[in-house]
Formats: sequence, structure tokens, C-alpha cells
Amino acid sequence: MNAPFALTTERVRLADLRQPDEVARIEGFVADLGGCVFHRPAWLRAIERGTGQRGLGLVAEKGGLLTGWLPMSEVHSPVFGRMLASSGFAVGGGPLAQRDATSLQLCRAAEELAARRSCSTIELRGGLSPDAWTRRSDSHCGFVKALAWDDEAELAAIPRKQRAEVRKGLENDLEITVGTRQAELTAFYSTFSESVRNLGTPVFPRKLFEAVLDELDADILTVRHRSEPVAGVLTIYHGETAMPYWGGGTRSARGLRANDRMYFELMLHARTQGFMQFDFGRSKTGSGNHAYKKNWGFEAEPLTYSAWTAPGQKARDADPTSSKHAARIALWRKLPLPVANSLGPIIARGLG
Repeated sequence: MNAPFALTTERVRLADLRQPDEVARIEGFVADLGGCVFHRPAWLRAIERGTGQRGLGLVAEKGGLLTGWLPMSEVHSPVFGRMLASSGFAVGGGPLAQRDATSLQLCRAAEELAARRSCSTIELRGGLSPDAWTRRSDSHCGFVKALAWDDEAELAAIPRKQRAEVRKGLENDLEITVGTRQAELTAFYSTFSESVRNLGTPVFPRKLFEAVLDELDADILTVRHRSEPVAGVLTIYHGETAMPYWGGGTRSARGLRANDRMYFELMLHARTQGFMQFDFGRSKTGSGNHAYKKNWGFEAEPLTYSAWTAPGQKARDADPTSSKHAARIALWRKLPLPVANSLGPIIARGLG
């Protein structure tokens, strides 16, 4: 009698994201398991193109089939150190697997990978992590809700106080355009860079936004006043969801209610394109942005983030709300915009 077949074991290996077949296989796995856009190899590729931070990941396999996937960006910064992030420059990610045991196995493999690549930190923006890792669910919230069935219903769904602000924006002489051309990107970058400078944050490289527009389903909605761009938002589309991911306005946008008009017009645009949900993105718990999104009628959902720090190393601190960076932020707000735009991308590409 023949001996019984040995049970096939699950193994974890480094993915080869330079191979189209490997990438297609992982993209299919992400779609089958309902992963977010930040799980996609296309996201890692856009980040690598736009910031120079290498995209990589770990796959779990059993019997020749994928059973798990952990996307990561290898982020290195002379200011903030080195880390593996799942996923880099994202608000979501983490291990995606058919079983919890596989997720934990991917995390343990990530620890070994981090040690080999001299990364002192691993950050997971979602997903299951080992008990020994630091886990937080009180730092950030997400905001998602269904889009209404027509324009009037969309406006009526906004709570009264915020609806009044949107109406003021609708009454102002504002022009709305949506596209992916260089002209839209130029307008967006001018408003976004001014917005983040005013917040004391370095601006990302322009080529990051170019890469996201190239690699993913995305577009830019621009609000102009007398032909001048005053607000803009780059939106990523995935599944049934529209996510305004990067956005901002000039100082004049507030008085014009340009940001309020911008997000309302984006909701209408997303619905006409067949999307069913609006993901207002992540906000720091208790922040002004957190309150703003609640004013629109969105319910805050806590996000769970996890981190691992190598033994003997200090935890990475790139949080812009950290007291450690308060003086730097105050100084950055005072920089002339051309100076901030010149220095910002050098620093921002290492934030992760």
C-alpha cells in the first residue's frame, strides 16, 4: 500500500513584482478577496515611480495557489529612518489572506525581511497583526457612506448647517472641470502645494500624482474663480467607491466656499460615473478635518493600525501632530511658497 500523501504546507516568499504574470496573479487575488486599492501592486508601482520608495511584498502559497499577500513599500528617509509600510503613502493596507493564521505568518516574515533590509519599523495600515505588535484604534477614523440617487437627494442628505455652506458655493461664480490632462495636474499642484504649506506640511513630488493618474483609475476635479484655480482634488476610484485622496485650496477658497462646492460636485460626478460609495478618507481623531467630515453627515469609523519596532530601536515618529515636530511645522508655514515647493518633495518622499 502506498504511503499517504504529505499535507501541502503553506510557504511565504518575496513577490517578484517585476514579472507581469506575478503582478496579474496578485491583482486577481486582491480583487477576489475584496482588498482595497492600497493592496494593489499598481499602487506600489505608482508610489515607487513617484517617490523612489521601492515597492515589494510577501506572498503566501499553498498547493500552487495564493493564500495571502502583504504589500509593502520600503521607505527610507534621512530624517525619519527606514521602515516597511503596508502600504506606503496609504491609509489602508495590511495583510490580506484567507485565514488569520496566514496573516500572522506574513507579519512574522515581514519582521525577518525588515531585519535583512535594516528597517527598524514596520507599519500596517489595517489588517491582523501579532499580539506583540503595538496596535491602535484611537488615532484615526475613516468616513464612508453611500451616494444618493440624484442631485437633489445628494444635497438634501447633507446636514442643514453644511448644506447652507454648499448652497453658498453653488451661488458663487465658480467653474468646475474634471480631467487628467497636464493642465489639470498643474492647477491641482498649485492649489495643493499652497494648502499643505499653510498647514506646515511638505508637499509631495508632482511626479507622485502623475504616477497615480497613470497607474490607477483616477482624475482631478478643479474649482476655478475667474479662471484662476482655487481648489482641487485628486480622486481614486476602486470597486464601487470614489475616494478623494489628495485635495486642498488656496486662502481665497474658504471665502468662496470652493472646498464645499468641490466635494459636492465630486459626489455628483462620482454618481454619474456609476460609483455607489464616497470614501471621504482618513482624519486624525478629534481634528478639524474629523469634525468637518462629520458635518457632512459621515459617521466616523475607527481605523486600526499596527506597528513593530526592532528590539533596541526607537519607534518611528513621522506624525505631523506630534509635539516633537511642532516647531518645524510652525517654521514651514512661514516659508515662501517657491521655497517650500523646492524643499518639500525632498522631505515628503520619506514620510511614507
